[in-house]
Amino acid sequence: MGALIPNPNAATWGIAALATLGVILRPFSWPEAIWAVLGAVLLVLLGLIPWQTALEGAAKGTDVYLFLVGMMLLSEIARKQGLFDWLAAHAVRAAKGSPTRLFSLVYVVGTVVTIFLSNDACAVVLTPAVFAATRAAGVKQPLPYLFVCAFIANAASFVLPISNPANLVVFAEHMPPLGRWLATFTLPSLLAIVATYLVLRLTQNARLKAETVATDVAIPRLGLGGTIAAGGIVATGAALIGASAAGIELGLPTFIAGLATTLVVLAINRGGLVAVVRDVSWGVLPLVAGLFVLVESLEKTGLLARLADLLGRAAQGDPAATAWAGGALVAFGSNLVNNLPAGLLAGAAVQAAHVPETVAGAILIGVDLGPNLSVTGSLATILWLTAIRREGQNVSAWAFLKLGALVMPPALALALAALILA
Repeated sequence: MGALIPNPNAATWGIAALATLGVILRPFSWPEAIWAVLGAVLLVLLGLIPWQTALEGAAKGTDVYLFLVGMMLLSEIARKQGLFDWLAAHAVRAAKGSPTRLFSLVYVVGTVVTIFLSNDACAVVLTPAVFAATRAAGVKQPLPYLFVCAFIANAASFVLPISNPANLVVFAEHMPPLGRWLATFTLPSLLAIVATYLVLRLTQNARLKAETVATDVAIPRLGLGGTIAAGGIVATGAALIGASAAGIELGLPTFIAGLATTLVVLAINRGGLVAVVRDVSWGVLPLVAGLFVLVESLEKTGLLARLADLLGRAAQGDPAATAWAGGALVAFGSNLVNNLPAGLLAGAAVQAAHVPETVAGAILIGVDLGPNLSVTGSLATILWLTAIRREGQNVSAWAFLKLGALVMPPALALALAALILA
């Protein structure tokens, strides 16, 4: 049927754009996954992409699916075992009645979780814990604290290679050694983290000043299951660092750690599997698969070859200007198709064009930090949105965009400046 369409490339781009718009706006309040999958299915039905190619595109996300399932299992079993409530009570006590101290504490913890467990883990694991902390503290408006989980998940996601799965996608087999990575990205990361904190703190200041935080909070008892869940999360972090150092993909170790932790806790409790399976947010998997198929269809229009050629010629002429432009374009472009599939395209173009490391680094910063602009910019933010909806909270695409437009640009400009000028 694709041969009957006068301009297949234009049709492919149109369907991909409409599907992405559906993911962002959620017409009829349908879940994001429905729009991504509908776009992928329509491309196949119209013959714009062979079904075999669509399957190949979806299969490129296998490592991501494994990673997400492992993290979601860890998060759900930890939530059910009361680990988040236990951590929340300690966090509230440490805040000593100060809303701003609690805000800063959440930000520091979010930074650590993102660095050593990844930005997706920050969204999946930390968000329920922060909501539990605000509930224990008697906070009336939890969104300022929940916003921390969304924004730090991207702002701190290029401190280490494992801080964002997209990092491994962009550099692929050309991943710099850890020492060179730290030398390249430590200052840009630090500036991005600090700038994001300052803007968030300023924009949320009025809400924070209006809050009161309880000081007399009972510490719930943490049972054996909760202790094992905590150990599983720590072990997962260690496994991710080890896998990254060995050049192993992160999905399988995360899946094994999450599944093993869940099975041990369920064995101790002698049941509960149905409840865990029922409450995991499985809808994120078809969403990711649909996005991968959409990007695969765009690649088949010759987009990758054109991007690689343009990037290569620009880098030969003026590497610094190319780094600035590439980082900025990818940052804003990641919000159109989500940064993980955008990272696939950008990474493939970087490898094909053999650009200088500064240009590759700028593009990576764009892929990682750019999604702080919109609610669908990164998988971590979509996971965060799913997590807060479970708790009865919601943030519209427009509301997030208004805040993201203040938070993201200064952090991006400072991070790129530190990378390029240094």
